[in-house]
Amino acid sequence: MLNEKKQSMIKELNSYVALKKQYASNLENKRIDLFDGGTEGYGEDNVLLASTAMTNQQLVDSGNQMMDETDQAIERSKKTVQDTVNVGTETAAALKAQTEQMSRVVNELDSIHFSIKKASQLVKELGRQVATDKCIMALLFLIVVRVIAIIIVKLVNPNNKDIKDIPGLAPPAMTRKLLWSAS
Repeated sequence: MLNEKKQSMIKELNSYVALKKQYASNLENKRIDLFDGGTEGYGEDNVLLASTAMTNQQLVDSGNQMMDETDQAIERSKKTVQDTVNVGTETAAALKAQTEQMSRVVNELDSIHFSIKKASQLVKELGRQVATDKCIMALLFLIVVRVIAIIIVKLVNPNNKDIKDIPGLAPPAMTRKLLWSAS
């Protein structure tokens, strides 16, 4: 591609040399755009002073200089493209690493969420057990208080018949048995 570009520029240069000879006889010391329609970005370089003092060798040297500058620009472009490819490769590798890291973070978050859910269920279960234990303790406390109250009442007033005897606390009360006769 580069050789084709050089060949094209050499042909263009030869055609301009022919034009120079043609116009040199007609127009002396006038500016002529020798490279009209040439490569872009060389607007000032494309306009040369066509005079009898400018020889064919000068035109060839100027063309060679322009080709060298073009070669340098192409090399800079190639370097820029290679740098861009390198940066793209590094960016892709970094993106892949970050994607994997994000995947690990998501997995860890799922694991943490599951652990928190499980811990929440355990806390609820423990709370229920504590509440049940408190209820049982409250009922036991009420039973103990009632038994103590009955004991105190029996000790204070042992003849009270409204309160049943507590086994093992006092001797059984005497009961009268009525006999019924079937006469």
